[in-house]
This record gives sequence, structure tokens and C-alpha cells, in this order.
Amino acid sequence: MRVSAIIPAFNEQDWIEETVSTLRGSSFIHELIVVDDGSIDCTANIARPWVDQLIIMPKNVGKGAALHAGWKEATGDIILFLDADLQKSAREVDKLLTPVVRKDCDMSIAILPKAPRKAGFGLAKKLAHQGIAQMTLQKLKAPLSGQRAFRRDLFSCVRFVDCGFGIEVAMTIDILRAGYRIIEVPVNFTHRYTTNNLHGFLHRGKEFWHVYRTLQRKRQEVAKR
Repeated sequence: MRVSAIIPAFNEQDWIEETVSTLRGSSFIHELIVVDDGSIDCTANIARPWVDQLIIMPKNVGKGAALHAGWKEATGDIILFLDADLQKSAREVDKLLTPVVRKDCDMSIAILPKAPRKAGFGLAKKLAHQGIAQMTLQKLKAPLSGQRAFRRDLFSCVRFVDCGFGIEVAMTIDILRAGYRIIEVPVNFTHRYTTNNLHGFLHRGKEFWHVYRTLQRKRQEVAKR
């Protein structure tokens, strides 16, 4: 059973090499794909020697569209979505893969360790948690986790719209409403955390807006059925 890992990356030159080199050394990964989402730094050049496929978007199209572009090119039976800043903690990927390989679930979602310091108010996470519960009757601990493993065929039920950082919420709702099984798995992945500066607030504000917009669209889809 082949596994394809897809990593969306936007201006990740300081983090990408350690992440992809760690994954390159994993016996669990058969295909490694990086989607450079319009970076203006050296992300693509740094990733190029390590990957099987490097997809360069002509402009920044957002996380959802970048992941879709990677999925269309992937050849694996199991797809992994991973963030570009996992660095050496990417070696923990087997813990995320195992439940799907064993057919204990159709999608596994990584629950990461708690951040060493609190940043923001967790509004986007609360919004995602409530929205998913309302539309699927299931409560998740990590609704916004970007670290996911799932069977390739699940994508047939995912409606890719312009959801940006709302892609995880969109996927979760579509997959659960289609009757597939999702479990959450504690994994010792680590990545950089947003801070309480202007950039951090802007990032969290953008994430909240994308989640809100995605939930509104999903509610409209459900109402039409």
C-alpha cells in the first residue's frame, strides 16, 4: 500500500528542509510532494532535491487549493497532509498512519501536544468545533489540525471550494456526513506557534474568517439537500 505525503508551503525556507529530509528518510513514505503556494523566498529551491514532485503555484492560492493540486498529482493509496514546519518531529508520522493502514478508520487526525504558551483566544478552534458538531453530531478535539492521513478515495466526497484555512473543516464535515470514520490520534508533532504580535493576530483573524466562511457554505449545502 503506497503512501503519498503532500506538504503545502508558503514562504517556509527556514523550516522546509528539515521537514522534507526527515520524511525522505521514513520507510513509511513512498511519494513526497511539496506544493509551493506562490512563495517569494527560497522554499521551492530548498525543497527540490528532496521531493518526488515539486508543484509551484503561479501565485498564492491558499491552503485548500494547494492541497487539492497536490492530491491530483499523488499516486498513493493513502494520502498524508502535513505542515511544512514539523521539522524532525515529522518522524512521528507512523503514529498517524497506523490506524488507516490497519483499517481502524478512514481518516486519522493528529492531536498535537499543547503549545508551550497560549497565543490568542482559540476562537477559530471553538468555531470549528461547534460548527462540525452541529452538522455531524461529532465532537473533535483537534478540528483544525492539518496533520491527517486518509484513504485516497475519500476525496470523491470532498467539495473543494475557495476555503483556504477552512479546508480541514470542509474535509471533516464532508467525510463525516458521507458516513466515513474519523479518529483522532495523539502524535508528538511540533511546529512553530503563532505569537501575540501583529502578525500572529492577523494570521488568527484570517483563519477565523476562513473557518466562518467555510461553515456558512457547508450549512448552505446541507440546507439544499
